Amino acid sequence: MFGRLISVNVGVPRDVEWEGRTVRTAIWKQPVAGPRMVRTINVDGDDQADRAAHGGEHRAVFVYQIESYRYWERELGRSDFTYGQFGENFTVDGLADDEVCIGDRYQIGDAIFEVTQPRVTCFRVGIRMGEPAMPSLLVAHHRPGFYLRVLQEGQVAGGDEIIRLSAGPEQLTVAEVDALLYLPNRPRRSLERALRIPALSDGWKGSFQELLDQGEQPQPDQAAWAGFQPVRVTSIRRESDTVVSLHLSPSTPGKPAVAPQAGQYLTFRLRPNGADQPPVIRSYSLSSIDCEDGYRVSVKREPGGVGSGFLHEHVHPGDVLDVAAPRGNFALRGGERPVVLLSAGIGATPMLAMLQALTEARSSREVWWLHGARNGREHAFADEADRLLGSLSHAHRIVAYSRPTPDDEVGKRFDTTGRLTIETIQSAGIPVDADYYLCGPEAFMRTLSAGLTARGVLPEQISTETFGPVAVAAPGVVGSGHRAPHRPDGPAGPGPAVTFARSGLTVAWEPGYSTLLELAEACDVPVAFGCRTGVCHYCETEMLTGEVTYKVTPLEPPAQGRVLMCCSEPRTEVTLEL
Repeated sequence: MFGRLISVNVGVPRDVEWEGRTVRTAIWKQPVAGPRMVRTINVDGDDQADRAAHGGEHRAVFVYQIESYRYWERELGRSDFTYGQFGENFTVDGLADDEVCIGDRYQIGDAIFEVTQPRVTCFRVGIRMGEPAMPSLLVAHHRPGFYLRVLQEGQVAGGDEIIRLSAGPEQLTVAEVDALLYLPNRPRRSLERALRIPALSDGWKGSFQELLDQGEQPQPDQAAWAGFQPVRVTSIRRESDTVVSLHLSPSTPGKPAVAPQAGQYLTFRLRPNGADQPPVIRSYSLSSIDCEDGYRVSVKREPGGVGSGFLHEHVHPGDVLDVAAPRGNFALRGGERPVVLLSAGIGATPMLAMLQALTEARSSREVWWLHGARNGREHAFADEADRLLGSLSHAHRIVAYSRPTPDDEVGKRFDTTGRLTIETIQSAGIPVDADYYLCGPEAFMRTLSAGLTARGVLPEQISTETFGPVAVAAPGVVGSGHRAPHRPDGPAGPGPAVTFARSGLTVAWEPGYSTLLELAEACDVPVAFGCRTGVCHYCETEMLTGEVTYKVTPLEPPAQGRVLMCCSEPRTEVTLEL
């Protein structure tokens, strides 16, 4: 016997009040008497509120140990715990996290189970325990608990023996696997071993593969500069009635440019209202990666646009602008799959850089260039795109004009009248098994992404780029719909300025907010989060400028130039890529 099932606990979603908001959670579990049927995705009578993070085949049953109960009673000075306190379905005697291995198989009652992964750290366990730091403590003390997959359905009951049927391959314990994801100094060999365990859930395997891939990426010859640096405008070229390209070069003589990736962008700190007025932060995609001594960005003049209007009307060759180094994760993936570049309007800028990268690599991949413009007068980069497409051996072009003029002739600079739709893609016979890249108005990307997914394109093969705040679902928070970012209610704070670059918002820090995450939430600036205690790194954000102080020391510090929003506050003025 390897242990004993002490209690079976179940619960259903409920709404709880937390920090002025309503959170829907099923972490409150209650013991049940007598046998219970355990099925492939759940225990009878149990449910999950957030199935993206809990539940499903690999997380059907959560297990926590009575020995850890006793440990936390001592550590926290508590004596009020009841079975189900940690959100577990099975409270067990035995099966310690530093002894049970991923892939171990056990029989309990009539059912057979397989260990699949540790607990995913989540802020809701802090709500249940009345201890906000609990997600961090569970990881730091190597007592996360673990999930089971149901291999054979059956009835279980408190008092049942737990019998180990077989040991998992690689013999990596739950505590070791948990530390591999959440703690620093990960042995590469252990990551490779974890990936060889068939029982490990796909989510954890994906995270470990990403960690391995990060270690294999070659380091650049020169690091991107920190913060904003002066960059000189060397020339300006008009691309269409509404778009101009700015060629930029570092203003410091002899200072080389940092080589960008196709699809990245530059962030500008502009002062259209004078040097003594607050700056305007704007980001613009690089439209070329072939500038030997600098960069090229292309900017559309937007009606009422403060940043674009300033660049179009008041910036001239020889002027110096404050620019942050190339950044962004919208980039070409390797492999042999066809590449589909889908854009509308100024969304062509990152696509043009990708097309250029494909031609420079002399790619033999099938490449589809689909672009939508209003008419020839607003069709930027037409000749450049055609020249690049002509140098590829397997290239296709579909350019759609929504409102062609009498001077626009089908078959020359455009191929069809109307807008790009999923029907355009289907009728052209573009393969489903391709890498799709989308950039353009939000509705354009949302509609096409949904259509591609319905057509059978895997979500991981669809990449989108957008400027402005990116909507993020707050896990479990009821009524957390997307609102436009805004200044927080009340008078301005006395602290340093905090700029949310994507949101185009600058506010003064108010010490009444505990963390940058809370300030962002008060401004309705979308931020992802999970644990809210510096463990999961879901809230990790690029910090273009400034310094922060950590109120809670993260278990693993973020990389240089990045910040954990959930446990930091500004020490100086900061600019965040949100």
